[in-house]
Amino acid sequence: MGIDPKNFDETDEQELWREYARSKNPRIRDYFVVKYAPLVKYVAGKLAVGMPHNVEFDDLVSYGTFGLLDAIEKYDASKEVRFKTYAMTRVRGAVYDELRSVDWIPRSIRQKAKEVERIIIELENKMGRTVEDEEIAAELDMSIDDFHQLISKIAGTSLVSLNDVWHSSDDSDDLSFMETIEAPNATNPDVIVEREETKGVIIEAIKKLPDREKKVVVLYYYEDLTLKEIGEVLEVTESRVSQLHTKAIMRLRGKLAQMKNLIS
Repeated sequence: MGIDPKNFDETDEQELWREYARSKNPRIRDYFVVKYAPLVKYVAGKLAVGMPHNVEFDDLVSYGTFGLLDAIEKYDASKEVRFKTYAMTRVRGAVYDELRSVDWIPRSIRQKAKEVERIIIELENKMGRTVEDEEIAAELDMSIDDFHQLISKIAGTSLVSLNDVWHSSDDSDDLSFMETIEAPNATNPDVIVEREETKGVIIEAIKKLPDREKKVVVLYYYEDLTLKEIGEVLEVTESRVSQLHTKAIMRLRGKLAQMKNLIS
């Protein structure tokens, strides 16, 4: 007989999920879309920070809505993962996928990002420690001011690239940096083991980050603060936080790339 739509608000959400899994009632789907629409706007707003001006907030919301619909269809209420946590990963992923498809990052900036990432990893492997901005700038044969300007230009690539960091051996269940943080919904034992190993690498890499970069990563991904809010905490400008975030992600991506090369 199902649940009366008039009683959706009074019904336990887990019961609604079970009913939707059974019946695929479009009224329940629409109820969840409306209920979690603010989540899409929240994620879009957070991702909009640091994006170029040609990336519209409304477009990010539109991309994210596709992720929400996908999350509603694929969510398994029997797993010990809250829908909000699961949906945030799907919403972010949908936004990243669409941004990549429209190729909004100029090729020259993308190439520069890869070059900086490569140099950071080479220097850190050679020196056995995290390297300073001045050392990276010297290797790039540019002034420290020019280096900081370059980091600002490539800041947007670090946001989108988070979803490109890692792909599991199971092609049907790719693993991103975001998912290692957000307790992904996995059933394949091999994928679970691989994810746990990746989490371990990420945790160790985060521990070795310079202090301020470490704080930015923790506050942005674990405490869910915006770059503006992090700037207030660290008493620096939002653009400086964006630079710190970009460098941190480059270091983390490099560590994961090395791990992938070792086991492939």
